[in-house]
Amino acid sequence: MTGLTGTLVRLKLALLRGGLRQSGGRRAAYLASLVVVLLIGALQLLALLLLHGTAHAATIGILLTTLLALGWAVLPLFFPSGDETLDPTRLAMLPLHPDPLVRGLLVASLVGIGPVFTLCLLGGSGYATARGPAGAVTAVLAVPLALLICVALARAVAAANIRLLTSRRGRDLAVLSGLVIAIGAQLVNFGVQRLGRAGGVQALDPAADVLRWVPPGAAIGAVDAAGDGSYGVAVAQLALCAVALAGLLLAWRRALTRLMTAPDGSTLQAAEPTRRGRTTGSGRRLLPTGRTGTVMERSLRYVWRDPKTKAAWVTSLAIGLIVPVFNALQGTGSVYFACFAAGMLGIQMYNQFGQDTSAFWMVAMAIATPRDAYTELRARALALLLITLPYATLVTVVTTALLGAWPDLPEALGLSFALLGAMLATGAWTSARFPYSIPQEGYKNVAPGQAGLAWISIFGGMVAAALLCAPVIALTIALHATGADAWAWTVLPVGAAYGAGLTLIGLHLAAPRTADRLPEILAAVSKG
Repeated sequence: MTGLTGTLVRLKLALLRGGLRQSGGRRAAYLASLVVVLLIGALQLLALLLLHGTAHAATIGILLTTLLALGWAVLPLFFPSGDETLDPTRLAMLPLHPDPLVRGLLVASLVGIGPVFTLCLLGGSGYATARGPAGAVTAVLAVPLALLICVALARAVAAANIRLLTSRRGRDLAVLSGLVIAIGAQLVNFGVQRLGRAGGVQALDPAADVLRWVPPGAAIGAVDAAGDGSYGVAVAQLALCAVALAGLLLAWRRALTRLMTAPDGSTLQAAEPTRRGRTTGSGRRLLPTGRTGTVMERSLRYVWRDPKTKAAWVTSLAIGLIVPVFNALQGTGSVYFACFAAGMLGIQMYNQFGQDTSAFWMVAMAIATPRDAYTELRARALALLLITLPYATLVTVVTTALLGAWPDLPEALGLSFALLGAMLATGAWTSARFPYSIPQEGYKNVAPGQAGLAWISIFGGMVAAALLCAPVIALTIALHATGADAWAWTVLPVGAAYGAGLTLIGLHLAAPRTADRLPEILAAVSKG
């Protein structure tokens, strides 16, 4: 292999070797992931080989190919640093023409764990679907074509969004990748359960009939059509895939040309005139005056701007809704599952000073007495309540509506409010007693050597919050056990008042400890 293509392939291999030489831990992680991916790929391949000749092999192959293409399109948006060759702007200073660059990067993209895993699944899908000599010959053409479509799709998407992926918002997307995986796992679990109740794989046949005309699923559809003797349909589906590949390569080429020739932010004047009519602090009027409003605004800005804080919030909001709602949709849920939202959101009160990192010294300079510390903690709790209180109420109402258990709504809300108040109380105390640093770079949420503090802070506080809610839980159980269901509505005001009382007590207990431990807190949160 010579020319630019060979150079780019060797560059890809050199990048892989260079990454493995950085540390022993990185080599171990790479080798472990390689073994896991190859093992999963081999098992999937074996399962697909065993499907050969079955009635629904084509359906599974088409859907699997479509999911693979979707993964190739989405993953570059969340892992832009996983492959350094995804950023073509690093080659902008070199005298390269678009066409050779597209060919070279396309071939280089076939080097790695991902393409090998994809080839295993595509090859297994082609074999499982193929019937007769015509199907086998079509599979030989369809599998490489589907693989090229997946790779070209990933490259086109990455090139079109590379400015975003290398910006702060792109780093936000990378941090949120765990949320996407969690939501995807819940969706897959929900889909499998619904599929089992719907009667098996045949319930997917209508979807496969549509996707067999959508590349790259059309490639496996062509294998199935050739096996049935529909040679005209097979040729049309292969031609459709070829046109899709050509279109992706053309879009990729245009994106490369634009990236290589258009100026970016580093070549433009950094200072821009202030936009006319732009006002600051428009939302500040909705917050209280004085120090409370200032601290609340700062906390809300952390939620919106800081990648790690934003990721934690979005994850809690999503998981807090998914768990009760999905269980309700599956018919296995309970209205009390809505308390999961309050629990997930209450976790955000823990380690309040860790999100400040070394900038906590400015907060410490403004705290001279326990009263100052109380005002600081109260404002942070109020900022959290602006989001958590309406959201926990919304999740409880939605879950109740899906289950049709409206008589249980007051007690579910009462329990949620009590749990939220307990977690605010314990979160304020643990923020002062067990603070830890949150690294700003990378995916770790705890600085090295502070994992024990994080475990004690979060899980210890959660257990303490659950125990603090015991009186409200006991009241709910007693009302049902004694047949006094007509009085179950009293759990709502009792739970709300109890939660508010716990929050105030927790803030008052945490304030003196915070004022006394300012140097220790600053040292703990500055290690990241």
